[in-house]
Amino acid sequence: MLNRWMRVAVCVVAAVGICACSSSNKTAAAPTTQPLQAVADKNNPAAKYLEIAGFRMREKTSGKLDISFAVINHSDADLGDLSLIVNMRTTAAKPGEAPLLTFAAKVSGLGPEEMKEAVATVPTKLRIYELPDWQFIRCDFRVAEPR
Repeated sequence: MLNRWMRVAVCVVAAVGICACSSSNKTAAAPTTQPLQAVADKNNPAAKYLEIAGFRMREKTSGKLDISFAVINHSDADLGDLSLIVNMRTTAAKPGEAPLLTFAAKVSGLGPEEMKEAVATVPTKLRIYELPDWQFIRCDFRVAEPR
């Protein structure tokens, strides 16, 4: 008789444990984040095949930053020499807000399905430690040359 009550008690405890540990049907909504990928201006036909990524900033001297990044050609066409205008913003920037930095960069001989490093020296009043970390930066760009 005691053995039977122990089995019932174990089953009840197991059932309560399973019910208490099960997750609810409500799922937490994923936080909305803006993409970190650079967004291209659609005015140049080559822009839709370009991606810029991997931004790294180093303080060259007081008032000058060296910004290096990768320019990737996702097309099968040889895009040749490119001149880009890049606007760097924070991920928290509101639409219409001025960018942190705007700079020009040149990439020479960007072939089909190729990636090249670009480096730009940018004058700024900000020190390197005043700029956001890489994960809080997003960029948009436009192709200045060729048109």
